[in-house]
Amino acid sequence: MSVKRPRPRLDADNRPFWTGGDAKNDGGKLYITHCGDCGEWTHPPRQFCRHCQSENVAPEAVPGTGRIDTLTVNHQAWMPGLEVPFVIARVALDGVPGVVLTTNIVGCAVDEVAFDDRVRVTFEEQDGVWFPLFEKVS
Repeated sequence: MSVKRPRPRLDADNRPFWTGGDAKNDGGKLYITHCGDCGEWTHPPRQFCRHCQSENVAPEAVPGTGRIDTLTVNHQAWMPGLEVPFVIARVALDGVPGVVLTTNIVGCAVDEVAFDDRVRVTFEEQDGVWFPLFEKVS
């Protein structure tokens, strides 16, 4: 997609998620908030664990791989410059139980994307924000 994505409002809680893809950051990492008390994962990032309410949470790098849980192909150009069609998918992350990211699948034709396809994260930088997108793994 060549259209400029809406920029999220960065704060102390979500900054690692939105900037972790920077290659200067150890090659680019996907960060998800992890609870040091109960061991559960929380996304979107928050100051506390959504499971046990503990404030002992911190961003942790995760593998950045997963599988497509569900998807849809968007054919509506709802923003000027938006190239259609494109895939909107939910990706269930490996090693991060309960966390599913809504994202785009890039790097292949829309008709090549299917449920349960294996994917890995790739990042698209815009204005200092690194959007986590996913591409199929062969």
